[in-house]
Amino acid sequence: MSPKHVVFKKISRDKSVAVYMAKRDFVDHCDFVDPVDGVIVIDPAQLKGKKVYVMLSCTFRYGRQDMDVMGVAFRRDLFLVTRQVYPELQDKEKLTHTKIQKKLLKKLGDNAFPFFFEFPDNLPCSVALQPGPSDVGKKCAVEFEVKAFCAEHQDEKIDKQSSVRLSIRKIQFSPENSKVVPVTETTFEFLMSEKPLHIKLSLPKETFYHGEPVKVNVEITNSSSRNVKDISMSVEQVTNVVLYSNDKYVKSVAKEDTTDSVPSGTSLKKDYTLYPLLAYNKDRRGIALDGRLKHEDTNLASSTIVKDEVLKEVQGMLVSYKVVLRMIASGSVSVMVSVELPFRLMHPKPEPDDMVFEEFKRAYLKGVVYGDDDESPTEA
Repeated sequence: MSPKHVVFKKISRDKSVAVYMAKRDFVDHCDFVDPVDGVIVIDPAQLKGKKVYVMLSCTFRYGRQDMDVMGVAFRRDLFLVTRQVYPELQDKEKLTHTKIQKKLLKKLGDNAFPFFFEFPDNLPCSVALQPGPSDVGKKCAVEFEVKAFCAEHQDEKIDKQSSVRLSIRKIQFSPENSKVVPVTETTFEFLMSEKPLHIKLSLPKETFYHGEPVKVNVEITNSSSRNVKDISMSVEQVTNVVLYSNDKYVKSVAKEDTTDSVPSGTSLKKDYTLYPLLAYNKDRRGIALDGRLKHEDTNLASSTIVKDEVLKEVQGMLVSYKVVLRMIASGSVSVMVSVELPFRLMHPKPEPDDMVFEEFKRAYLKGVVYGDDDESPTEA
């Protein structure tokens, strides 16, 4: 028996327009992004001669909606495109791009019309900064939305009664396993010491999955005259906020402080295990999270992968991770020594069956009450 597809449906309050979408997560494969497609159903009697438009937007919000200063809203549209769906500007067949659209059009009748958008290369993925316990309102986030509305023309003020809004996400999965083994070696030389301190840091692989422990191999050869002590290991999340200028936020999301030491003339070879999990970082303001849709748990933000040719054009939030080894080299003047090694933290690419299961599992949750801003799924 073939798996059922779950279609997310939302109807405007005046019932003039409804949106049907087969999924709300759209994958950035680096060389292309899944297109956004769906079907609009209209009620000609309720439209009263108005046109129907669909808008796809990517917004970077960096403050609550009520935090306007001197008339300046704390948000910026990174991408905004609007298309007229009704009356059709082309035949339905030319506007229909996917099998799901064809199936929905057949099922929903003559008042159903398809829409289709493609993402440009330079948009970030859905990311949000975790608010603090006392913060209220919208968080700082990159958000994507599909909006359908009725109007005389597309630039007029949108009537909430005649509009539908559906939050969607742009996400990335881990690429195929690479054979790259991350490793870095560094030598430190000190005054009044004839020989150096040598440090080698390595990881078993380049990409770790969310929830997976990060095992770090450390090799220290201390030929210097200094004693090394207070070794600590951490995983640091680096969030580059690129808008009008570049801001960088560095947060330790996993850390192990030790009493390990490497006296002069000795060496150390040891594995350290770190657990970069959101569960250990609850309520910490400024931690980057994967964008979240309602009723879904989230996790630490996935590493961002951007094509080199569009890196300078990308705005929003770019996330990366690194393992950092720190230690004190004691002497007449103690010196902090540190070594960094970048890696990726992502979700594995799911199997097709997993994708179907994730998309329709909420359809049969009993007792769920859907509010005005929630989307109830329906079978197609």
